[in-house]
Amino acid sequence: MSSMTASTLVLASLALGLSACGYSTGDRAVSGGLMGAGAGAAIGAVTGGSPLTGALIGGGVGAVGGAVTSGDDVNLGKPVWR
Repeated sequence: MSSMTASTLVLASLALGLSACGYSTGDRAVSGGLMGAGAGAAIGAVTGGSPLTGALIGGGVGAVGGAVTSGDDVNLGKPVWR
């Protein structure tokens, strides 16, 4: 397995796991995107890849993960901006 594939798999699972803040779909998408971008940049930097590419992939996966999950399934509470 290439390091890019492994990084993407780790990033996707982290972003989905972190995409649970907020009550509305919009809140969850924003928080998931922000946390996914941060995790993606960190993984990209640690693995020797591009932090920018990691942030873009992580942000997209996190935003989608936050938008498609329900507040009834996973809810980490009120987002800091509310």
